[in-house]
Amino acid sequence: MTSPNLGSRAPLDRESAMDAAWPALERHNAGGWTLRAAEGVTQRANSIWPHRAPGNDEQGSDGLPVLLRTARSWYRSRRLPVIFQVFDTPAAAGLHDFLDKEGFTRQSETLVMARGTTAPPVPAGVPGAQDIELSSEPSADWLRIWWEVDGRGGNGALATARKILDGCPSVYALVRGRDGRAAAVGRLALPACSGQGGLYCMATLPEARRKGFAAAILQALLHAGNERGVDGFWLLVTAANHGAQELYAKAGFREAGRYVYRQERPRPALRGC
Repeated sequence: MTSPNLGSRAPLDRESAMDAAWPALERHNAGGWTLRAAEGVTQRANSIWPHRAPGNDEQGSDGLPVLLRTARSWYRSRRLPVIFQVFDTPAAAGLHDFLDKEGFTRQSETLVMARGTTAPPVPAGVPGAQDIELSSEPSADWLRIWWEVDGRGGNGALATARKILDGCPSVYALVRGRDGRAAAVGRLALPACSGQGGLYCMATLPEARRKGFAAAILQALLHAGNERGVDGFWLLVTAANHGAQELYAKAGFREAGRYVYRQERPRPALRGC
């Protein structure tokens, strides 16, 4: 049963919270678009958040092409591709049509799932798990597990990712098996602009899966959020990850929105004399 306060947040409120929960290292506002960059580490932190459609009074009748030229120049100077994070809302229809005409691809469809504080509790008790370790900073073990599962790149990329994590107050959870080895991790982001908490970085080592560790992490972070007075939670999961969606649905999460990444196709190199 869906929680009564599940949809109490307006879409833009949640988008703002999501932006604050995973903050880019560089930001530039341009006509209702926020250009974000973080040395190419994660799509989220290196994409355009078009939180407001450009008005003709601001950019003229060619508002979208003008803004796109600005974005292309900004990302080109950082040697990064032009990527948009576009939410599935009626207001985004015009931008989608424009990006279709510009040949932008559609990638990584993602569900936003939300849960109110009155949703059913997560079942307790995970066989084979030691106590959950909670902290306000990611430990070396936490970073190692997360990066082994979700990381892209070497130590330099991990250092950039750590800066992104540090940009928002968070609770970090880690669970170990009975052998004492770290098995799974997760993060509860607590952006100051929102009374809600965002669940990120849910990662379990391949050899530790299907043992209840992810559910234990989820339970611990939900409890941590409740203790800190949050009035709801959200999380992000790819549309293709049905196993994770089932886990989150059992914990009271329901789909509250979707988004896709729209990336510009590389231009072919000129050939000949």
